[in-house]
Amino acid sequence: MWDLLQLDAFWQPRLPPSRKGTRWPNVLKTLVAYRLIDPGSEWRLHRHWFDHSAMGDLLGEDFAIAHSHTLYRCLDRLVAHKQALFSYLQERWRSLFEARFDILLYDLTSTYFECEPPAHGKRKFGYSRDKRSDCVQVVIALIVTPDGFPLAYEVLAGNTLDKQTLTDFLAKIEAQYGKAERIWVMDRGIPTEATLALMRTSDPPVQCLVGTPKGRFSKLETSFLTKPWAAVRDQVTVKLLDQDGELYVLALSAGRRDQERAMRQRRLKRLWRRLHELQRQAPSRDRLLLKLGAAKNEAGRAYGLVKVRVPDKEQPGTPDTFNV
Repeated sequence: MWDLLQLDAFWQPRLPPSRKGTRWPNVLKTLVAYRLIDPGSEWRLHRHWFDHSAMGDLLGEDFAIAHSHTLYRCLDRLVAHKQALFSYLQERWRSLFEARFDILLYDLTSTYFECEPPAHGKRKFGYSRDKRSDCVQVVIALIVTPDGFPLAYEVLAGNTLDKQTLTDFLAKIEAQYGKAERIWVMDRGIPTEATLALMRTSDPPVQCLVGTPKGRFSKLETSFLTKPWAAVRDQVTVKLLDQDGELYVLALSAGRRDQERAMRQRRLKRLWRRLHELQRQAPSRDRLLLKLGAAKNEAGRAYGLVKVRVPDKEQPGTPDTFNV
């Protein structure tokens, strides 16, 4: 894969040997092979993986290229060439795989650190997708094609809001790849109304497919009633509504409906069994309320499908006072 992408031609002039003779392209090849074959931390590569692999024999190198400081320094050297690398890869993907870049998927995730909050840097407290609000984190923004080819990424401060990221990424992609007609696909929480207005008035206009806010969709329900369903592929039908210069798409996926129904049924069955276990245990009222809270958290929205009667104060949780 390395040879197919002709990465030696890109990296050799950018990663010359160090004064001590470290051949940085070989360090990079080791890091890349490690990420593809058995991904983990650089420390694990240094302590375990390199000695249990054939990378030294394949590259004609000794353990020196797997020293932890060497690995980290190599990563530091790559950052300066990130933008050039993405431009180079885009051209290689276009020629090798006939990749198209007219549809871009944009999303954000985060990763957290179990450490003391640092005084400086990007590790900050913020909205935690991992439910670890007690830990500092960084936010990672990524743009990929529907085939999975990445076009850009950025590591942002952990307290960055989703809606604060899109404007900079629009400018970044246009500056690097030009103002071609593209369709951006993203979650409803990423673009603000101001950003959407900016996208519509740009030259050429930037098109996007984004989830409609629930409040606005409620106002459109009546208009959708008169529209016919159209099949777009197996088990997927849509209704289209052109209104106020926007095209609204209401999609119905039979496969997704069946999947969500099965998930809801599994949660409901687990909840039902747990509630009957609690009835047999007959715990005190306070203990019962704690156990009900845990069951509600696990069941999610399925909990709303069950009507639960809890004991009055000072009453035990018997089948007479606690029932479903």
